[in-house]
Amino acid sequence: MNIVISGGGTGGHIYPALALIKEIKRHEPDSRVLYIGTERGLEAEIVPKEGISFESVYITGFKRSLSFENVKTIARFLKATRRAKRLIREFKPDVVVGTGGYVCGPVVYAASTLGIPTLIHEQNVIPGLTNKFLSRYTERVAVTFSGSASYFPRAKTIVTGNPRATEVARADGCVGLASLSVPPGKKYVLIVGGSRGAKAINEAVIDMASSLSGYPDYHFIYVTGEVHYEKTLEAIRGTGGIPENMTVRPFIYNMPEVLAGIDLIVNRAGASFLAEITALGLPSILIPSPYVTNNHQEKNARWLEEQGAARVILEPQLNGAALLVEIDTVLRDDGRVQAMRRAAKALGQPEAATLVYNELKMIARA
Repeated sequence: MNIVISGGGTGGHIYPALALIKEIKRHEPDSRVLYIGTERGLEAEIVPKEGISFESVYITGFKRSLSFENVKTIARFLKATRRAKRLIREFKPDVVVGTGGYVCGPVVYAASTLGIPTLIHEQNVIPGLTNKFLSRYTERVAVTFSGSASYFPRAKTIVTGNPRATEVARADGCVGLASLSVPPGKKYVLIVGGSRGAKAINEAVIDMASSLSGYPDYHFIYVTGEVHYEKTLEAIRGTGGIPENMTVRPFIYNMPEVLAGIDLIVNRAGASFLAEITALGLPSILIPSPYVTNNHQEKNARWLEEQGAARVILEPQLNGAALLVEIDTVLRDDGRVQAMRRAAKALGQPEAATLVYNELKMIARA
């Protein structure tokens, strides 16, 4: 199978695409893949490191309010569509996939106008503007959450879960913990603010760092994000030094393996991440970003909370003391941990990548 995949901006759009590529390669090792993203997005850094052919188009997102900038965006869309058509004609894919982000707009639309079968994947409970637009032109709409299906044409929509869940479900947690050289026999707490880090979460962790030595049974693995690393590390040292039960990293590249080895995750509430933790049955404390479109992260987080799989702290209420209390409240009660594990596991879709792959096989050009 020859496949073009597009998705970008954040890890939440990129990592499901990479997981799907791995699944395709698992079934069809000789498959050829071209990834089309943007030069400024995180995909321009991550995708080439995976040995995947990468090309870019220039596009920006629409403003939800009336703005002259939207006129420029339309012009950029048309130019990006022309470039995407050239790339697609040269590559000759059997199918084109969009995994989210505004870069998918011109790429999937271009494929549709060329008569090439397309599939889009929606990760969030509330769909974004790009996928709502593309749903008119694509053959299949794959959604992570059943609650998303009502936003798309019923005849072409299927609930698959998120492909990233499959990759995480197959990961070896022992390998993940060993890669971080953490001490054995602890309860492991992973704190991370998304693929780029989060200032508010970093500030809360700095605030509670001096208190962590009072919890010797826990080991805290803290991922700052590359851009925040040096400044945050300096701030923690200024509170009295890095506690013995704390490991600080700027970024974790083997995140599926690390997730498979921990006991509790503290993170934002991006849909790709939620797919990962539910596939593992991992308890979570979610701090939804208030800066995303349509407040979709809080909707994602509340959905898990309602099912008993997570606890939610909104950013205005976030501080070091509040976060540490929530962590201890979960981990000191084994009954609560097991209940959250069961609730999360019940929501997981560990075979998501296989389901999406099967859909691609059905619609791909012969």
